[in-house]
Amino acid sequence: MPTHITRLKLSHFRSHKHVALTCDARPVALFGPNGAGKTNILEAVSLFSPGRGLRRASAEEMTRRPEALGWKVSGEVEADGRIHEVESQSEAGSARQVRIDGKPAPQVALASLARVLWLIPAMDRLWIEGADGRRRFLDRMTLSFHPGHAQAVLDYEKAMRERNRLLKDQVRDPHWYRALEAQMARAGAAIHANRQSALARVTAAQQDAQTSFPISDLALETAEGGMPDGEEALRAALAESRPRDLITGRAMVGPHRADLAAEYSAKGTPARDCSTGEQKALLISLILANARALAAGTGSPPILLLDEVSAHLDASRRAALYDEICALSCQAWMTGTGPELFADLSDRAQHFEVQETDGESRIAAM
Repeated sequence: MPTHITRLKLSHFRSHKHVALTCDARPVALFGPNGAGKTNILEAVSLFSPGRGLRRASAEEMTRRPEALGWKVSGEVEADGRIHEVESQSEAGSARQVRIDGKPAPQVALASLARVLWLIPAMDRLWIEGADGRRRFLDRMTLSFHPGHAQAVLDYEKAMRERNRLLKDQVRDPHWYRALEAQMARAGAAIHANRQSALARVTAAQQDAQTSFPISDLALETAEGGMPDGEEALRAALAESRPRDLITGRAMVGPHRADLAAEYSAKGTPARDCSTGEQKALLISLILANARALAAGTGSPPILLLDEVSAHLDASRRAALYDEICALSCQAWMTGTGPELFADLSDRAQHFEVQETDGESRIAAM
């Protein structure tokens, strides 16, 4: 049985005062008018994984207005034949807290419980905007294969922030840098190795599949100075880079300088130069390849969150997307403005209508 959410409850989360959904392992189709709160439900599901969710919002931004009482997202996740109770909540003005099976847990612990991937309209410009967004996309992909990747990223960023503080204060005594650079090198080497492993697995999943979506050639690019191979090489590079870093006030070498490059394989065209439709199709292809690779490697596909994805596809490609999702046997949460967008799914999916009435969102099974 694939990993899936069997129960979802929202309290004072975004536009939803109270929501309770019961689900099985089939895809979930949510339809309703714009502004009804469909994406808010997907955002709640994204909190079953580490991080700030698919909108990268703060805990305060997720609370329902005007009450601003705090919020709670809870539910049951069935994984590996076991059901786990998961809670994320935030009291007014406090940070997000996580509980798994009734016990407090760090966010990174969620990565071992459920793999959650998403594609939202804000990502449509991924290939033409800055490298930060592509690194986040790559790290979400990597996290799905390597649950410990989240902790490595946290460790690296914490040590880098402390080192950058020394640089900005113009501290020149090497003694203050050595321990921090050792931490950065250890975590940074793990980050780089994890990313390379993830790209290799997704690339293989693309090449081995028959799909209606275009295949992309992927590469991990690094900024000037490159990414040293291995922990010792990175530690030495950081030490060597100190004089330059003192001028810039920040680290100029390391995995935080990496970028994800993609090329439309059949055309030999960089993704950034493709049409809007081609760029969207390439993104969908990568999400599906990521899911296929996970299903092959772990025996269970991830939970997919696809916001308004159907509206950007013609009828034949939309049907092809649904066929691939069902073939993967994954629980994909999808949104759209009308039920006709999900007609090809029929009883292969669960259908819910989301409406806004008197300022409150309501959900009804169809």
